[in-house]
Parts: sequence; C-alpha cells; structure tokens
Amino acid sequence: MELPLLIKALILGIVEGLTEFLPVSSTGHLIIVGDLLGFNDDKGKVFEIVIQLGAILGVVWDYRARVGRLITGLNTKHEQRFLLNLFIAFLPAAIMGLLLHHQIKTHLFNPVTVAGALIVGGFAILWIERLPLRVRVTSMETLGPMDALKIGIAQTFSLFPGVSRAGATIMGGLIAGLSRTAATEFSFLLAMPIMFAATFFELLSNYKLFEAADFPVFATGFVASFVSALIVVKMFLRFVSNHNFTSFAIYRIVFGMLALAYYWN
Repeated sequence: MELPLLIKALILGIVEGLTEFLPVSSTGHLIIVGDLLGFNDDKGKVFEIVIQLGAILGVVWDYRARVGRLITGLNTKHEQRFLLNLFIAFLPAAIMGLLLHHQIKTHLFNPVTVAGALIVGGFAILWIERLPLRVRVTSMETLGPMDALKIGIAQTFSLFPGVSRAGATIMGGLIAGLSRTAATEFSFLLAMPIMFAATFFELLSNYKLFEAADFPVFATGFVASFVSALIVVKMFLRFVSNHNFTSFAIYRIVFGMLALAYYWN
C-alpha cells in the first residue's frame, strides 16, 4: 500500500536528522530510504535539500552559545584563529564539490554505489580504530591550522555518497591527533559552513521546482529533521566520550550488505 506523502516526509525527515551528524552517511540513507519509499524524483531531491537545512539548523541551535561567541568575538585573536581553522577545513571539500558536482550527481547518486560506500567506510572505521593513535589535541579550541587542513582533506572523501561527512571529518580528526570529543565537536561546527553552502547552492540550482502546494510536505520533513537532529547531537556527544566508533562501523557494514542484497535481487 502506498504511504501518504506526509508520512513519507516525516520518515525521511527523521532519517535525515538521526543520521546527518553520525558517521553513517545521511545522504546514503536518504538515497536508499527515498528509493524504497518511491520518493526519489526531482521533487524528492528538492525535499532532501530542505530537510538538510532543518538538520543543520538543529545543530546551530544546539551550539548557539558557541556560534554567538564566535560572532561577537571576531575582534579577538582566539576567535579569529578558530574561524581561520574552520575556513581552512571548509575549503578542500568546497573546491572539490564545485569542480565535481555534476559528475557526482550524475554517476554516484544511486543505491548500489551508496551501499558499497557504506561497507567500505565501515571497514575503514574498523581499521582506524585499531591504529595506535596518539591524542595531542583535547579541545577543538586548541587545534592548529595543519590539523584543520588534514580534517578538511578527509572531508573531501564524503563527496562520494555513502562515505559520510561526519564519519570522514571525525576519523580525519582522530588521525590528526584530536580526541574523540574534540573531533566530534569540530565536525559539528564544520558542518555549518559546508552544509549551508551546499544547501543554498542546491536551492539556487533547483528553485524552479518549489511550489506552494508542497509547503505542508516540506514543512513536515523540515520540523522532523530539526527536532531529531537536536536530540541526536546531544546523545552522540555523550556516547563518544565513553565509547569508540566500532558499533557504527558494524551498522554500516550490515546495512550496506542488506541494501546490496536487496538491490542485487
């Protein structure tokens, strides 16, 4: 039985909010779940832009105090240095995204490719967790420009759907010497410029597909994404302070294999 459109919007909004800031690939989940729900046409792709905006506004709200200090303290060296680090980390993926946007959208946005990336990314996390990594940076406030550049380079891998932006930046942070909490928090803050840039680029490219009649569907997905992201960000930070990322790696591998088996048949 075909689900009502508002129910599909609610499901996809929750999926986006739950997965955007975890190392499991929100884009990959949206592609697979959207395909299963039959909501993967041009309208569905525009809908995904809207719910991604909802998720990023959720983390902005969670970190509103830190964002406020960054804005009001731009005349201080500490905040200028932190903003520079965010810019350095933002730049590699922004440049590669602009150069390869069409090719990625055309050739890589399909469930089978995503499922493969989920599996490979899961094994990559398992490998990184077994490396003898040394923690040099215990707070995102004290990371240096080279640390930011390493995280930015790692983030470029997330342009491949299914890799996970959060997963790439957090794992990149661990390899660069950040603690789990510092890498996770910097990933949250770095999500703001890269996701805002990607969202508004997509909005400008697809604004003709927006119609007033779609407002209830888009609003449902937006609110669901915003609320679920609010909840997940707080829970995830508590989790990483006492656990590693092995469980997420196993989830990625199992989910990717199930998706591959489904689409193979």
